[in-house]
This record gives sequence, C-alpha cells and structure tokens, in this order.
Amino acid sequence: MIGSRRISAALAVVAVVAGLTGPSGLATMSAPQARASTAAPTVTLQWVGDIALSTQLGLPPGGLDHALAPIAGTLRDADLTLGNLEGTLSVGGISKCGTTGTATSGTCFAFQAPPSTGVALRRLGFDLVNQANNHAQDFGPSGHAQTIAALRRAGVAWTGDPGQITDLTTHGVRVAFLGFAPYTNTANLLDIPRAQAMVRQAARHAALVVVIIHAGAEGADQLHTPRGTQYFLGENRGDARRFAHAVIAAGASVVLGSGPHVVRGVQDDRGHLIAYSLGNFVGYHTLGGGGVLNDSGIIRVTLSVATGRATAARWIPVTLDDGLPRRARGDGDAPLVARLSREDFPRSHFEIRPDGRFVAPGRRQRVG
Repeated sequence: MIGSRRISAALAVVAVVAGLTGPSGLATMSAPQARASTAAPTVTLQWVGDIALSTQLGLPPGGLDHALAPIAGTLRDADLTLGNLEGTLSVGGISKCGTTGTATSGTCFAFQAPPSTGVALRRLGFDLVNQANNHAQDFGPSGHAQTIAALRRAGVAWTGDPGQITDLTTHGVRVAFLGFAPYTNTANLLDIPRAQAMVRQAARHAALVVVIIHAGAEGADQLHTPRGTQYFLGENRGDARRFAHAVIAAGASVVLGSGPHVVRGVQDDRGHLIAYSLGNFVGYHTLGGGGVLNDSGIIRVTLSVATGRATAARWIPVTLDDGLPRRARGDGDAPLVARLSREDFPRSHFEIRPDGRFVAPGRRQRVG
C-alpha cells in the first residue's frame, strides 16, 4: 500500500552520463516498492519545489529529517517522491563565486550542505532528486561528484546530467526520469531536438517517462508562465512552454518544473499534466521568503501506465515557515494556482477545486 515503501536489498545506484553506462546507454536502479512487484494500472508520483541548504549559512535545527518531520507523512504517501536539489552535498573546495564558503554577495549564490543530507532525504521519503539546475555545480566537478556519491550511499536516485536517463521500478512498472536545465553541464533544455531524442529513447524501454525542467526567470513577480524565451540576469532560461509541449509530443507522460521560486499554473496537454513551478520547498537561510515566495506545494499525480495521462491529481498546499515547509491551513495557495492556471492557459488547464483536486477541462468529473 502507498506509504509502506521499502528499499530493495539489491538497490543499485544509477550511472550518470551516457558513455559511462552499460551497452544500452541507460542507467537503472531498483526503487522502493509500495506493493508487490506486479504490473499496476497506475503509478502515483509526488513532486516538490526547490530544496537548498547551506552548512555555512546554518542548517535546520535537529537536522533536515527532524525539521521536516511534520510533513514527512505526506512525502511518503506516494509510489515515488521527487524533488529539485539545489546546491551540493559536499565538503571543501572553491565555490563558483570564488570563495571557500557560501557566497551571498551580489547575485552569486553557492550552496553546500553536508553529504549526510542524502540520508535525511531518503528517510523523508525522497526516491529521486533532480540535478539539472543552476546550483548543481556550485562547488565545481568535485562538489558534484561528492553529491552523486552521497546520494548513491543514501539510496536516492538522481537525474539531470548530460545524456542521463534514470530508471526506477515500482509495482513492476519501469519509469524513466530525465532532467533538463539551460546549461551545457546538464541535459540541455535549450536543445529541444536532442531532448526529444532522449525522451523517445526512454519511451522505448519505460512504460512512463517523467521530464523534469528547471526553467524561467526568478522572483515574486514571476508568477505567470510567459510565452517565448525568458531571460534572467543575462541568462537564457529557456522557453518552458515550447519545451514542455515538445517533449510530451515526443512521448513524455508528465512534465514537472522548478526554478522561478514561486508557484505557477498547471497546464493540460491532451491529458498530460505540466506543472511549471512549485516554488520553494526548503529554503532555510538560503532562499528568499515572504509573501508569494512562501507559497509552495506538493503535486500528487497518478498516471495511467497504458496512456501516460493523468487519471488523478491534487495540489497539496504548503507554506514555508522560516524556510521550512508546513501543510498550509485551509485552501492555502490552491486558489492562486487555480487562478494562474485559468489565466495563463485559458483553453488548456485543469480546474483546481478549493480542496486542491483537479478537474479535467471540458469534463464534469474530477481528476482524482
């Protein structure tokens, strides 16, 4: 049953880059399973927003798993739970800002958390983290390598390096994960034809293909998902809409986004769900807070193994208290997400009820 996951004794952690994997060019690992390993008609995923921690700026009292204990039950209540890990799980080295610690001056930020954070993520229920973002190389190749080693030891999968496809198996169903960001040291969000080719490759061997993106401008004024390419601090942050629809056309089942540090609307592409941003999830002393920057969420989506489309979905509202996530009271930010979805995608959105449950466009029945 959902919530009673266990790690297989044969847990193997993914290889990272195409060319370092086996003959197929793919990397696989066993995943915690919620019930017996027999094919199931659906798989339920959960996605949260950005997670950034810093040893230099101060870690949550009692450790991450203790600080997130009030929300841990929710994190474990799915077949697979995913998040975007900003920064490194490493020690030592020079940051990209040219310092030995976390830089917070100007517009340069580099985050470094203890390698033991990987174990805390596993205990909280995370099965996979995305490393396709602008902080994965905060402490260079050494910091990234230490991060991968820490995740491997903890039994947490990752995705997002160039050419990387990561497979997890749950209920006997193989699910492929691909992470993209607008950088050459990640699977590149700016190279849409290459991304489509990777999705097609993944779809040839996996029943479901999950694409994770880190895209868009940042800040409290970035609630809306624009059309066209976005730039931030002189960087091309990609065309999130065009990319999402392109990878779904290539065979992706769902697209899950992060990066803007605020929540954004949810779009429906012929039954395939696109969540462009869930805001910040853990930003203790690292990510700016206040107002809409404290609005966050957990999106829970159940996918049909046969079609890859959403058969159920729910927005679980979360609010950040001193940078730590807590279940929001009442409707939380569900009305905000519902409004953004209607405004940004007037002809292709899921209606979101006050309780966070989704309704497919043009239909009266709820999705979930």
